[in-house]
Amino acid sequence: MLAGISGPVLAQQAPPPASSPAAQPPAAAPAPVQAGTIKSISVTGAQRLEPDTVLSYTKLRVGQPYTREALDAALKDLFATELFADVQIRDDAGNLVIEIKENPVINRIVLEGNKRLKEDKIMPEIKLAPRQIFTRSKVRADVARIIELYRRQGRFAATVEPKMVQLDQNRVDIIFEITEGPKSKVRQINIIGNEKFSDGELRSEMATKQARFFRIFSSGTSYDPDRLAYDQQKLRQFYLTEGYADFRVISAVAELTPNKRDFIITYVVEEGDRYKFGDVKVESEIRDLQPATLEKLVPMKKGDWYNAKQVEDTVNSMTETAGLFGYAFAEVNPEFNRSKDDLTMSLTFRVNDAPRVYVERIDINGNTLTQDKVIRREFRLHEGDAFNSFQVKRSADRIKSLGYFQEKLEIEQKPGSAPDRIVLETNVEEKSTGELQLSAGFSSLEKFIVSASIRQRNFRGKGQELRASVNYSNYSKSVELGFTEPYLFDRNIALGGDIFRRDLNSFNYLNNNDRNTTYEQTTTGFQIRAGVPLTEYMSLALRYGLSFDDVTLDRDQFYSDIDGDGDLECDPLLSGRYLCDAIGKRTTSSIGYSLIFDTRDNRVRPTKGHSLTFSQDFAGLGGSVKYIRSRFDADKFWSVGGGFVFSLSAEGGYIHSLEGKRFDETGFEIDKVRLTDRFFLGEPQIRGFDIRGVGPRVVRRFLNADGTVSGQKTDDALGGRAYYLARAELEIPLGSGAKEMGLRPSIFVDAGAVFGLKNPFIDPNPSPGICRNSATGARVTPTGFATCPADAVLVQNPFTEEYLGDTMKPRVSVGFGVNWNSPFGPFRIDIAKALLKEPGDDTKLFTFNVGTQF
Repeated sequence: MLAGISGPVLAQQAPPPASSPAAQPPAAAPAPVQAGTIKSISVTGAQRLEPDTVLSYTKLRVGQPYTREALDAALKDLFATELFADVQIRDDAGNLVIEIKENPVINRIVLEGNKRLKEDKIMPEIKLAPRQIFTRSKVRADVARIIELYRRQGRFAATVEPKMVQLDQNRVDIIFEITEGPKSKVRQINIIGNEKFSDGELRSEMATKQARFFRIFSSGTSYDPDRLAYDQQKLRQFYLTEGYADFRVISAVAELTPNKRDFIITYVVEEGDRYKFGDVKVESEIRDLQPATLEKLVPMKKGDWYNAKQVEDTVNSMTETAGLFGYAFAEVNPEFNRSKDDLTMSLTFRVNDAPRVYVERIDINGNTLTQDKVIRREFRLHEGDAFNSFQVKRSADRIKSLGYFQEKLEIEQKPGSAPDRIVLETNVEEKSTGELQLSAGFSSLEKFIVSASIRQRNFRGKGQELRASVNYSNYSKSVELGFTEPYLFDRNIALGGDIFRRDLNSFNYLNNNDRNTTYEQTTTGFQIRAGVPLTEYMSLALRYGLSFDDVTLDRDQFYSDIDGDGDLECDPLLSGRYLCDAIGKRTTSSIGYSLIFDTRDNRVRPTKGHSLTFSQDFAGLGGSVKYIRSRFDADKFWSVGGGFVFSLSAEGGYIHSLEGKRFDETGFEIDKVRLTDRFFLGEPQIRGFDIRGVGPRVVRRFLNADGTVSGQKTDDALGGRAYYLARAELEIPLGSGAKEMGLRPSIFVDAGAVFGLKNPFIDPNPSPGICRNSATGARVTPTGFATCPADAVLVQNPFTEEYLGDTMKPRVSVGFGVNWNSPFGPFRIDIAKALLKEPGDDTKLFTFNVGTQF
């Protein structure tokens, strides 16, 4: 405990004898008894303070008479400064000696026991600081502040014990020993006086929740006095929406249990009578806003149950409508006329007269890096324009979609220099737009992954994007560089470019699980992009790309000397004709466009609106590949209340070859679209299926020597010329605690298919196996089923092939997933069950992706 502070001691002369005149009570009020005249004043014990400074705190002066009351007052004045631990005044026949003991100086402040609240949260609340003078009052105040911090966190059992460690030179260390204790939960919520609605219905309207095991992630189970007041408002709002206009909360009491672990909250309510709407009228004093126009915005009718929320929404709708006509400061006042006789609530919406408003000035505050013009060019209003509330909201949405600022961005409407002038003040708070990431992780798709990337989405504060990335995994490697200028020469024209090198190792499945690399595709190229807006919501994107592809197969695995001439060539029996057809070098020169219609409120985390995209790419502007690829993509988002966001999305595509018919070496006609240009579908596009797990494929099943199926097989996905994919997803909100952890769960339904491939050549008869000459390695004809000539060996068992999955019938899966911005990097887990599938499809129940940042 803190050391005690001794009280003052005053050395005084003995009182005069009883016979002295001074001892006789005067007839008038008693006057102060003089102790003498001050001859001298000295100060002892001062270390940091000058004697004159100590004397300045008292009213004692040399040559003045003094009394015992004056000495007492001097003691009080000195203690009031809180500079001294002890003070004594000694009187030696008028020679006063003030003996002081100064309060120690604080050397440092130490916190012990704080785990839930870190020092950076507590220290700013502590007023004591090193090199300050120690006082008890300041310590008590700091203890109270620390306890209040813990109470805001719901820890009402927290205690703080201050201790003082004496050091040399009259210095001390102040130690606050903190016992945090558990969070005080809300054990029970009692409601008294409710007859029309059950306790459960009313509790569901509150932000505070009773502590139960299934609310482990909810922050609403902790007691919060502010939330208690908020819940009273929620109860009143609920009853007002149900017609109970006289409802009131008589009392709300929160009792802390003796162990300080739980609270029991009791509400006493009075419901009152239920009202219906009476006559509903609209009156407008603004010429451009006729009552007949505004009456279309009134949803309530005479005889409907009274609903205060409907009244509030109607006022907002009328205010927004007035804003669309340029009346930013129009006031819509609902006037109520309550009749307790027939329990009706008549209502008149009165729109007061207001001038039409024009934008006088647009102010932007808070942008330290981002240039003003980057923000101003997103405004749909300009200085001098007539005010329009819709355009103000649209401007805010566009600025948020930049991704440069925090979500709490607001455009405030303030009066201008005249009644018909308005100032739009935009207050932004910038967030980091640069990303430097080195990560390693494990993916169920690509196994071990290493990536490094650097990206600046607001390069030099001009809104430009600069990026570079390197990725490496078992099945893919890539290097990419890109740059985008969103406003070329300060005009609304976006221009960008990318250069890249990608190495892809495609694979098939051996015995359902093991992956075997089939072909390797190396792509090197670049793309130039441009975009221009056509309307507020519609834009056109143009692009040109040039790439060089080289597709190869493993010569040891898929090549053999078929003709016996010593030259190795792709062996269709080892690889399948569909893989032999894919190998070779080719050049793709393509030009394309995308037509985009986007009304989403936020491009990063949309909650409402929709987007439509139609794209086409034409390859054949030079090069060796010729096709037209068409795709569409549509998304729709709804905010369904309570933080839930429901979305529907659909996409599809078709590729049409512009080349002539293609034939293999045997003269069999093959698909005109090459394997590497086709669409593939599976994880992660359609959850519940493995990567490339949906669509056309050739399944090769190996046989034993007796002709029975051995159980071994390979599964080669061939892709398709057409595909479609649809999703329905509901994002589920969690409590603020889980939200701060970055948890975003959702449930979903996926459906899709890829199809439209020309059937590859499949021999209906089982292959007897593949034999190679032991000396030359040349392929030789088997002499029987799984039997080779004496000078040859069997390199592949007999097999049968089957072509499966080429159908447009939908594959459907349902499941749930969680996004988590974990301390180890972004994490996504999905559990999905395939409800509809076709023979040959590869399903997968559980998928995850995680990366570790270091």
